[in-house]
Amino acid sequence: MLQEFQTIAEPSEGLYKEKGSKFLAFAYPASSEEDVSTCLEALRSRYHDARHHCYAYQFNDEHQRYRANDDGEPNHSAGDPILGQIRSRNLYNVLVVVVRYFGGTKLGVSGLIVAYKTAAAEALDRARVVTEVLRQQLTVAFGYEQTGDVHRIIHEYDGAIREQQFDTACRLRISFRRDQVTEIQEKLDQLVGVKVLDA
Repeated sequence: MLQEFQTIAEPSEGLYKEKGSKFLAFAYPASSEEDVSTCLEALRSRYHDARHHCYAYQFNDEHQRYRANDDGEPNHSAGDPILGQIRSRNLYNVLVVVVRYFGGTKLGVSGLIVAYKTAAAEALDRARVVTEVLRQQLTVAFGYEQTGDVHRIIHEYDGAIREQQFDTACRLRISFRRDQVTEIQEKLDQLVGVKVLDA
């Protein structure tokens, strides 16, 4: 799993036409099978009269899962070219679906490969690429007198406070880069009167 990776910020679209066939491409941020199913269901409903809904995705998870689906097109003529475009841009947590309307003239396998690759490229070229960092949250409890020490560590590691509670004791839920959490926990544990409640 990459601690820092590139993905797309929001959905984008592309279009490629060849010999009467139309290839409508849709790129989505997606990080789970559920995300993929939701997007596919919406497109199959919206473009229910299309012949094919081919797609590919790549996730930044423990297994760096990916999948390419030809949805009835000849083997490796649709899903693989779409996946190739995601990989050539080194993107993760991305789904690209290409919806094909058949125009009456067969394109042949090489023609299909070019069409699906070009449509996917169109959608991804229009996407806004962003760098994402894997983060993890810690809940920290401490007394008022430790506030300065805790805030110094938050600042040092560029932490972001997600929740705060100040009663008889203080409690913060803080988001840090996942690859720094062990080191941060050790520093917090060294502070007297500071307790990490969960990680």
